[in-house]
Order: sequence, then structure tokens, then C-alpha cells
Amino acid sequence: MPVAQLPLNEIILAAVLAFCRIGACLMLMPGLSSARIPLQVRLYIALACSFAVLPLVLQRIVTVVDAGQPWTLFRLMASEMFVGAVIGILAHIYFWALQFMASTMAVSVGYSGSPADAITESEPQATLATIVTFSALFLFFITDMHLEIFRALLNSYVAIPVDGQFRPDAAMIDFTDALSAAFLATLRIAAPFIVFAILVNFAIGLVNKLTPTIPVYFVSMPFVLGGGLLVVYFILPELLRFFTNETATQLRELF
Repeated sequence: MPVAQLPLNEIILAAVLAFCRIGACLMLMPGLSSARIPLQVRLYIALACSFAVLPLVLQRIVTVVDAGQPWTLFRLMASEMFVGAVIGILAHIYFWALQFMASTMAVSVGYSGSPADAITESEPQATLATIVTFSALFLFFITDMHLEIFRALLNSYVAIPVDGQFRPDAAMIDFTDALSAAFLATLRIAAPFIVFAILVNFAIGLVNKLTPTIPVYFVSMPFVLGGGLLVVYFILPELLRFFTNETATQLRELF
């Protein structure tokens, strides 16, 4: 049926269902889920994106809308919010893994001192971790990877129709696969820093055994920090490029 011939109440209910899936995804996607963005701004962005996507998915939604059954509508709304939340979390998993590994990188090179205010999150974290995570998030939008999330949302209406049948078993399989891939990818990113920490601490411990009267730890700290900065300077651009490629591949495989 053409859109112009659809009853107004069905169009409104379809818009509500579209907002449930798209809004839940945008509230959890990288960048827009940050506490630094006011809640009203996130709400307006979710509404604007929902209205922009609605004409493309209206025919798929309106076939299941039943204005005479409120409990059916509530079930559909809950199912759509779960589906949108799953897509948003799957897109955000790589950034959570990178945030964890970035803290490991900061500890490895000796920059885990007093935590500073994070840019993308509400919890304080090491300055180096903030630089890494913010740079990755900046590249996420610069390289248009956020558009892959919208592509996944549109394709999700084909893979997961609006029928109120949310499948938690399939969602858990997707979660475990994404967590495994994200952990392995970010572990490869942090590997040079972990190797650096092992070698430096082994050398410092060996020197301390040879000269127990000299406070080797305090004497070597400037050299450890300087070596860590050199590692960051030479390796970080390639690591961010690798993370961007891995994240883009993961987003393209969502749906």
C-alpha cells in the first residue's frame, strides 16, 4: 500500500517502533553514548535519524502494527529496543576493548600515574589511554564508520523482522564472537607495549641484583618514560590504522 494511503495512526505507531530500534542503537553506539554529550542532544539526534530512516523501512514495519492490541505494541517496542541495543553494543565492543588495552599500554610504559578526566567516558583514566581512545573515536567518524552502523540498522530489518520475536541465543553468539575478535585485535595493539614492559622490567631487575646499593628503580624511571614515549611515537599511528581497519571489518559484518 502506498504511504499516502496508510492510516495516520499506523504511521505514528511505525515511527515509534522505528525510534525504539534506532534510538536504542544510537544511545549505545561509540561517540553518541558518551556522557559528555547532553541527553537532550542525543535524544534529538535519535529522533532525527529515526524520521530519516522511517520512509525506507515503513512498509516492513506497518505490516505488523496493530493499533487495537496495546500489549502487542508493548511487546514489539521491547523487542525493537533489545535489537537496537544489541547492534549498538556490538559496535561499541571494540572501543571498550581498546579502552581496557589502552590502560594496559599506559601501565606498561610508566604513564599510569594520577588519572585525568577522560574525554569520551565519565570515569577518569590515564592520559595515554585518553589520547589513544579519543584518537580512535576521532578516526571512527572521520572515516565514516558511523555510516556502517546505519547500514547495519537498515539491513537488520531484513535479517531481524519486526515481529516481536527477539532471539537472545543468537544475540549471545554475536556477543561472544565480537568479544573474542575485539580482545584479540586489541591485544595485538597492546603487544609491543607489553613486550617493552617485560624487557625493561627484566633489565631493571637484573641491574638491581648486580648493584643492590643503588636505587635503580628511581634512577631508571626517566629512561623508562623516554623509551615509552619513543614506542608511542613510532608505533601508535600504525596501531590506530590497524584498529580502524579491524573495526570497519567488524561493522561491515554485522548484517
